[in-house]
Amino acid sequence: MSTPFQEQLEVFENSFPQRDYEIEITCPEFTSMCPKTGQPDFGILVFRYVPDHLCVELKSLKLYLQKFRNEGIFYENVTNRILDDFVQVCQPRRAALESHWGARGGITSVIKVNYVKQE
Repeated sequence: MSTPFQEQLEVFENSFPQRDYEIEITCPEFTSMCPKTGQPDFGILVFRYVPDHLCVELKSLKLYLQKFRNEGIFYENVTNRILDDFVQVCQPRRAALESHWGARGGITSVIKVNYVKQE
């Protein structure tokens, strides 16, 4: 099922589909909004994935992530939604996403989600 913003993601052919190798992408300036307060939330996203036949195009990933700037969404929800969209478009063998959230009221959060392709 397609979600809002997903159409922003683009892919290209993996030149080495016969090999397992990991790609790590760090996005240090992710922002969304707290749905309770309307205040901005600041996070660092770390993607790790083993591509199958497709790789994500980085500019499209950046533009996709920018769509969340004005989105009122909880940390857990945005992290899971981003990984779901990423997996649906890129179809990797394995993928993980960690979101590290800035302090709010003296509390920080780290959300970790994983995906493994079912054979």
